[in-house]
Amino acid sequence: MNTRPLNSPPRLAALAIALAASALLAACGGGGGPPQMPPTEVNVATVVAKRVAQWDEFTGRIEAIESVEIRPRVAGYLAGVHFEDGAVVQRGDLLFTIDDREYRAAADSAQAAVASAATRVEVARTEFARTEKLAAARAASTEELEQRRGELQRAEADLKATEAQARQAALNLGFTRVTSPIDGRASLARLRVGNLVGAGDPVLTTVVSLDPVFVTFRGDERAYLRYQDMAREGSRPSSREVQNPVRVALANESGFPHEGRVVFVDNAVDPATGTILARAELPNPDGRFTPGLFARVQLLGSGERDALLVHPQAVLTDQDRRYVYVAGQVTSPQGGPAYTGAVRKDVVLGPTIDGLVVVEQGLAPTDQVVVNGMRKIFFPGAPVAPVEVPMDAPNTVVAAPAAAPAAEGGKG
Repeated sequence: MNTRPLNSPPRLAALAIALAASALLAACGGGGGPPQMPPTEVNVATVVAKRVAQWDEFTGRIEAIESVEIRPRVAGYLAGVHFEDGAVVQRGDLLFTIDDREYRAAADSAQAAVASAATRVEVARTEFARTEKLAAARAASTEELEQRRGELQRAEADLKATEAQARQAALNLGFTRVTSPIDGRASLARLRVGNLVGAGDPVLTTVVSLDPVFVTFRGDERAYLRYQDMAREGSRPSSREVQNPVRVALANESGFPHEGRVVFVDNAVDPATGTILARAELPNPDGRFTPGLFARVQLLGSGERDALLVHPQAVLTDQDRRYVYVAGQVTSPQGGPAYTGAVRKDVVLGPTIDGLVVVEQGLAPTDQVVVNGMRKIFFPGAPVAPVEVPMDAPNTVVAAPAAAPAAEGGKG
């Protein structure tokens, strides 16, 4: 006697098969008539056929092209701070002043020394000229002429030395005015009026350039080798030779709305990480990119090719296989008339591009893929009422087409 409980797995499976068979018979009218089950309303979209290029995604950071630490070049007390913290500054704008009284006095003294040396040169030149005439008239000896020549040369050398000292004094006086060497945005002033600073220390503030900016990212070794192979084959130029395009998104952005160009690829792979450094340049006219921000980067990873694409939402999984449902004509197994049903098609997928996944095998350009409502399709061939929507908006709510009269569809 069979004592297996009614809720055992084999009995449940048999019961499910029996119910499914009953549903099929009821759907087909039990004898070749038109389907009696009401069709399931689903959203469908026509396969997108277009030329695409693969984009590889990396993570990176925004960096300023120019970043400068502003340091004093002479020692003294800060006499003034001439910018607002965080202000945009232009090249040559005055940022700080250092008490210049000592340096102004030194510059004045150096100018006086130059004037004195110039006077000595004039005297030595006059004496040399007079002695030269006397020597020509044999009224002065050759030794005296050479002595005057040496005095003139020493005076000229002293003049050059004092002029150099005057230029140094003028430089030091100019260094009491600390200006911005680049256009950009200043940080905060780290010292205020009255603080004593030394030559080269400390950092008074920093200035970073704003437009354009760099986005720096690292590519893995496998991607780098693939790019090299494509460059040798001629299907994609090397980023060392051509400024390949990149697309960039910040942490709060969807998609990749910003475009730039690769301007640098390092000359070696880092053996510690197995990655290679690359850098792209991005325009930043509105100051959206701030140095240090995290960014997602897409780099052009292949040449253009023709491809078929569907929304990832349409793809279903059956163990290790991927498949989609396509709205197509289905013939009743009992020989009844054809009807619109869900046809299963196994597919081979490629990369995701612009939010759609490439289908390498399994679909035709005219196929209408079910993109919403797949979970209501319980078996291949189930009748469906397709509602067409855009492929990139699979969840769009669209009114279903008017149902056919009951007499025409055999429904009752």
